[in-house]
Amino acid sequence: MAGRDLGGYAGALAKGPDMSGRTRGWWLLLAVAVIAAGGAIYWYRSAGTGADAARGANSAGRAAVPVTVAVAARQSLPIYLSGLGTVQATVSVAIHSQVDGKLQEVLFTEGQHVKKGDVLAKIDPRLFQAALDQANAKKAQDEAQRVAAEKDLVRVKAVALKGFETQQNLDLQQAKVDQLKAAVDADAAAIETAQTQLDYTIITAPSDGRVGVRLVDPGNLVRASDAGSIATLMLTRPAAVLFTLPARTLDDVRRAMAAAAIEVQAYDQDNQKLLGTGKLLLVDNAIDQATSTIRLKAMFPNEDERLWPGEFVNARLLLENRSNVIAVPSAAVQRGPQGLFVWVVTPQDTAVARRIEIGPATGGATIITSGVNEGDRVVTDGQYKLQTNAPVTVNAPQARAGETSTF
Repeated sequence: MAGRDLGGYAGALAKGPDMSGRTRGWWLLLAVAVIAAGGAIYWYRSAGTGADAARGANSAGRAAVPVTVAVAARQSLPIYLSGLGTVQATVSVAIHSQVDGKLQEVLFTEGQHVKKGDVLAKIDPRLFQAALDQANAKKAQDEAQRVAAEKDLVRVKAVALKGFETQQNLDLQQAKVDQLKAAVDADAAAIETAQTQLDYTIITAPSDGRVGVRLVDPGNLVRASDAGSIATLMLTRPAAVLFTLPARTLDDVRRAMAAAAIEVQAYDQDNQKLLGTGKLLLVDNAIDQATSTIRLKAMFPNEDERLWPGEFVNARLLLENRSNVIAVPSAAVQRGPQGLFVWVVTPQDTAVARRIEIGPATGGATIITSGVNEGDRVVTDGQYKLQTNAPVTVNAPQARAGETSTF
């Protein structure tokens, strides 16, 4: 260094040719001054280098944070209420025998579509046919007796007019005729009963629908009191979906029902495939206090039978359509100690937090009622690294809220 070189030079001067003491003193003072100046320059440069390093470290601590943004935009959004539901057949009938007897024949194919009135099965009819024949014979017998009694009554009346028959015998003959008339009426009722029992030996479809699995084979004895059925018939076109919603939505749903018919969409269990679109039929007449939910029923045409009885579905009820509202992706909405907020990227590419108030959320988008303006860039990914006024870099193409969400 310069200090060491000057020190050597001063030593050489001290050992040089003969000089006076005063001259050597001046040269020594000059050498010391030069050494001091060189040390000061060296220290100043070292200190400057340390400051530059500190400034570099501080600059590195404020490196730009990569984020994904979406642009808040005005748009029209449908507001949905979603609930879990099950598909139900419009008509579900367990096919039973109404009389006791042997199952003689099954005339349906499992899984077959049938029409109302189609014959599904037959019971052995012989005993019931015999009972009907007996009732018919009994009526014929009583009819003959009634006719004979009426003729006797006519003769008794003729004799009584001549004074050769008492009034008592006339009254007895009239009572006999009346009794036989009543017996004929009872016989007619017995015939109707026997005919009905005979008709029950032919089991017909009570409605249109699809027949399920056969549970009793031909040749088995069936009884009207059997708990099990021969098969089950279900009408699936149209189909119903019974689903639940939180009780707090009851007023909104009833208000929407009063305005117009409410559309309901049914999605599969993964909430991906649309299975059908129908209309809300009714809201149940009581709230389930155990779960604080309300049951609703919607009807679907179900012409393609994609809705299957017993299937779990996700029901989405279209409550209303809101137009000209500001919306952002729901991923942009954050919750902090002071409430909800979003990170907004300024024109200078720095991040600032803004408190917001929100409306309903639907399909991955949230309506913002205050705190965000149209055109603001809101951060949808990378928020956990952000601080106020932190520099950011946008690492994805900017998109409008409606383009980054699925409604």
